[in-house]
Amino acid sequence: MGCIEQLNYEIIDKHISFKEAADYITKNCPEIYEVNPGFKLFDKAIIGIPPVRIGIDGDIITFPFTKPCHGTFLLRVSDAAEADLVRRKAKNIKY
Repeated sequence: MGCIEQLNYEIIDKHISFKEAADYITKNCPEIYEVNPGFKLFDKAIIGIPPVRIGIDGDIITFPFTKPCHGTFLLRVSDAAEADLVRRKAKNIKY
């Protein structure tokens, strides 16, 4: 994956803080994982204030994505392989 724009994503919110993204994930996702900034999701390094929360609901991944100069977005993408990667490599804090 070279560019996040190539994904079939849904923007849940935009121009939000990392705390707002984490709060949304905590309230709305049945599985929650934490990663450090630099964790690669869709071959892109996650930017954020550690720990960065990622939510999973089945194969749907909800995560903050920061585009320098454009701010932080909260995205939702359905991808079974990436959901499995998060489950295997990230720290599970809620299942």
